[in-house]
Amino acid sequence: MDIPAKVLSLAEKIKECQDRCGKTYGYRRVHIWLERQGIYHNPKTILRVMQKYGLLSIIRRKKYRNYGDYLHKYPNLLNRDFSAERPNQKWVTDISYIHTKQGVLYLSVIRDLYDNSIVAYKTGTEQNVNLVLSTIRAAKKKEKVTAELQLHSDQGFQYTSNQYYRLTKSYNITPSMSRKGNPYDNALAENFFSILKTECIYRIKLKTYDEARLIIDEYIHFYNNERIQLKTKLTPHEMRCQYVA
Repeated sequence: MDIPAKVLSLAEKIKECQDRCGKTYGYRRVHIWLERQGIYHNPKTILRVMQKYGLLSIIRRKKYRNYGDYLHKYPNLLNRDFSAERPNQKWVTDISYIHTKQGVLYLSVIRDLYDNSIVAYKTGTEQNVNLVLSTIRAAKKKEKVTAELQLHSDQGFQYTSNQYYRLTKSYNITPSMSRKGNPYDNALAENFFSILKTECIYRIKLKTYDEARLIIDEYIHFYNNERIQLKTKLTPHEMRCQYVA
């Protein structure tokens, strides 16, 4: 359930900065403030963390609402209850970025809290709404979805978009959403990215998007079908099969 310590620490310092300035600082001023505290990060990294955890300036907030969509907010139904009694009862979703020499590749995943399996995932060179929608469509095509399914996300613009609202409604999926500035609310999605990067991505210097996609494909197959979980002593696939049996 651990969020990478560097990300959490940075988010907490940005929150401290925004609390002090009344959420009036954009990422450039936050960057300067952090440097005065002896904390050095790339401005783009700071912006990503601010977007991800709802720490953007309220003064210039409209600048970051893409595609002219309506802003849909959902209650935090998951409420940090990361247990599930059966498959396809609770899903969590998120986006992370994989650095390559060719550029940043974005990875969108949906994880089932019953067995921690990755139900579906998609990659893209843009962090947009379509990346999220294609991930949901892939999950729906693969799994049986009922009206009791919750899909939990953070407050990223992809998840507050009108397209996301329409697609989840058409699939009878009930959206759940983290509270603003609370990264632990979606800790199980974050946790998978930490595992992926620690066990796979950080061990390889990725050159191209295609190489990154291949490595991600191979690792997720290993993770779902071969990687034993300490808590259950089963792979996600074995645990899922036991429920069906």
